[in-house]
Amino acid sequence: MDALIDFGRPRAIRLAVLIDRGHRELPIRADHVGKNVPTSREEIVHVRVSEFDGVDEVAIARQARAADAAGADR
Repeated sequence: MDALIDFGRPRAIRLAVLIDRGHRELPIRADHVGKNVPTSREEIVHVRVSEFDGVDEVAIARQARAADAAGADR
C-alpha cells in the first residue's frame, strides 16, 4: 500500500486474490475472490499458472512441522 501512495493518494484500494484461505493475520480482506478454500494452518496452498509453470492448478499440501523435520534428520 505504501508503494501505491507514493504515486499519490488513491480514492480507493481494492484487493483481488485467486485463493482465499480465510486465515486473517491483518485487518485486510479481499474485495474480489476467485475461490474460497478452507484450510488448516498446517496446510499450504500452491497456485501454479501456465504462463510461469506450464500448468494451471491449485494444490494443497501439508506443511512439515518443526518436530517432524528434526526427526527426519536423524
